[in-house]
Amino acid sequence: MRNTGRAGFVMAALILIADQASKVGITDGLGLRDLSDVIEITSFFNLRFVGNHGVSLGLLHADSDPMRWALVALTAAIATGVAVWITREKNRVDQIALGAILGGAIGNIVDRIRLGYVVDFLDLHFGDWRPFLVFNVADAAITLGVLVLLVRALLMRDKATDSTENSHA
Repeated sequence: MRNTGRAGFVMAALILIADQASKVGITDGLGLRDLSDVIEITSFFNLRFVGNHGVSLGLLHADSDPMRWALVALTAAIATGVAVWITREKNRVDQIALGAILGGAIGNIVDRIRLGYVVDFLDLHFGDWRPFLVFNVADAAITLGVLVLLVRALLMRDKATDSTENSHA
């Protein structure tokens, strides 16, 4: 039976829909569209509009149209690689983790194409200490997907690998 990566692509679609719906809800539904717009939810969590012109951790800041489109191209190339990986990945958990990464990447690509920046709005903080930059559903999905892949790669072994190692002992 041929692997299609269906679980990964379903996850990607769900993340993309959740990401875009949450961004529309924040900007259109709640009216957060300016850096000064903040809704305090708890003492450690706010909804705060940030138009992110860079990528992870504010790196590769796109101040011009050529840089913006270069980021779109770079992110699209990475997303394409992840999509190919999903079709070749046999482990369903890894497919789903890759799908979370793909859906998040596409969600941020859509923003960058449509708006010229990525809408970030989740602000987790402890007093004035902010261990994370303001982020969005796509960023959270990418982070969780990468963490699942890392944990599985570093801490878990497939049974086939264990039995192969034991037969050579």
